[in-house]
Amino acid sequence: MDGSAGAVKVLFTVPPLAGHVNPTVAVGAELAARGHEIAWTGPAGALSRLLPGHARILPAGAEEGGGYASLHARWRDLRGVGALRFLWEEALVPLARAMVPGVTDAVRAFGPDLLVADQQALAGPVVARRLGVPWATSASTSAELTRPFAGFPKVGEWVTGRIGALLAEFDGAPGAAGPDWDPRFSDRLVLVFSSRELVGECLDFPPHYAFVGPAFGARPPAPGFPWARLDPERRRVLVSLGTLNQEAGGRFYAAVLGAAERLGAEVQLILVAPAGLVGGVPGNVLLRESVPQLELLPHLDAVVCHGGHNTVCEALAHGLPLVVAPIRDDQPIVARQVVDAGAGLRVRFGRTRAEELRDVLTAVLDDPAHRAGARRIQASFAAAGGAAAAADRLEELV
Repeated sequence: MDGSAGAVKVLFTVPPLAGHVNPTVAVGAELAARGHEIAWTGPAGALSRLLPGHARILPAGAEEGGGYASLHARWRDLRGVGALRFLWEEALVPLARAMVPGVTDAVRAFGPDLLVADQQALAGPVVARRLGVPWATSASTSAELTRPFAGFPKVGEWVTGRIGALLAEFDGAPGAAGPDWDPRFSDRLVLVFSSRELVGECLDFPPHYAFVGPAFGARPPAPGFPWARLDPERRRVLVSLGTLNQEAGGRFYAAVLGAAERLGAEVQLILVAPAGLVGGVPGNVLLRESVPQLELLPHLDAVVCHGGHNTVCEALAHGLPLVVAPIRDDQPIVARQVVDAGAGLRVRFGRTRAEELRDVLTAVLDDPAHRAGARRIQASFAAAGGAAAAADRLEELV
């Protein structure tokens, strides 16, 4: 599948989540620039808000009964195993069932030479296997690659059972997931949008696991940002819980404001949060409901976040140390990666007090070891190659 052999068609199968769509935007743009034909399939309403206006979207899965906003309202207060069970039983498996008919239609209409499926869009591999289309995995978070259930074998068995039950529903798919057939992991290519240095250098991965680093594509335009209010005389810190976790952050935001008061005039915090949950802020806090994050990062000295894979990788790609307050799902694993890499510190999302947050943030800003760790990961990302490296690996498949 190289440019010299002529254009080929690549279909990206994605869930309706920004962090899972964003890497495919960058890789899709790179493939399109090389002359290949690109399309996406997934819930069309959500994808139309997440993809560039020119993107070709083939609908798969409808947003009914309140859609994913309703699911999120029920999910946001869950933790631990409860959150995991909800993710699989109420989100991923139903999403796969809903998407299979549309993905089938998309494959038949578009005729892709290759399907690239996000790990949480299980319909993609199911349909690709049924219709004989080569497929690769887009691993938009590295958590599942690190054997997250090694210490909890019954939890791992439960997840495998849910996947097996899903596969048993469709003709041409075996009745249980296993080492030879797991829709989360292609046996031909797994694109990992991270680096070995962050995921864990001591872990062994097969040769078809390609660590390509973050891939940053075009984002929908953000509302105007007051750049003139960034204070060049202060150290500047972004505080963001991502788009899905803001409403769960009331107590954490109070700790942030208390830390800001204790940090004083030397530090300016750019807090991304709903104004109604935060209220009044100290003079060294710039409160915004959204920010152009990629454009803002070069102007910062550190980032405080929830451990979302996208935000963590974007910060580290700019050499910024982190304070990570994981909430659920893959976030504790990503937070551990940050700490193990020496690129930041972890705090407890639900229990952090203002004094602790001040002390940890001061340590991240003042101790050069954290910035050195972040810059080591930054260098590993640059060496991995990003979207161009991902496109190279995809071109080798067909």
